[in-house]
Amino acid sequence: MSIKNVGKGLRRWAAVGGLFLGGLLLAGCRTHSHSPQAPDSPIGGVTNAVGGAATSSGPLEPEVLHVGDSLTVTFTDTPTPTSPSQEKIKEDGTITLMLNQTFKADGKTRGELEKEIRARYVPDYYKYLTVTVTPDVITRWYHVLGEVKNPNRYNYNSRTTLLRAIASAGGFTDFANKKKVKLTRQDGRTQTVNCLKALDKPNLDPEVYPGDRIHVPRRLW
Repeated sequence: MSIKNVGKGLRRWAAVGGLFLGGLLLAGCRTHSHSPQAPDSPIGGVTNAVGGAATSSGPLEPEVLHVGDSLTVTFTDTPTPTSPSQEKIKEDGTITLMLNQTFKADGKTRGELEKEIRARYVPDYYKYLTVTVTPDVITRWYHVLGEVKNPNRYNYNSRTTLLRAIASAGGFTDFANKKKVKLTRQDGRTQTVNCLKALDKPNLDPEVYPGDRIHVPRRLW
């Protein structure tokens, strides 16, 4: 082989090697370049520590009043001072305030009830009036006792029934008398519930209110 041909071969291989080396350099740059950032998480979002995904916690819903809640209703900006009114939401969902005015409180937020009360008195009874409703959160619980797996006091977070309350306490034990469950209201009134019948007939499953006490007796056989 002539020296001339050898030179041509070396130049050809040098060109190929240069292209190959350039390709490797470009690939290395792509490998070390930063990956595109994920879109910003929504306002109020939190980062999941496991998956790294952002999830939105969402706005908090206003607290809703329920039957059995104790309320303090305060009237200010009146011509003469008035004492705060201590009220408990009755089973029909209402409270009665000054001048024998009745208001539906159950299922409403504090703000909704305050607006409704003010609209009733202004301008028919008062020219100016500020209404403040303050719930007593201490009453927001109920007891489930007796033959249930986890007898205890439970927070009243939303509407519930006797069967659901018993379920929240882990359900009945093997010795429970399901036919004679005693429900005692906060005012002392009592009723006996046959939970076996209530399973098939929801109308026999009474609603449970804050401060209620449920007792599941032990069967005798």
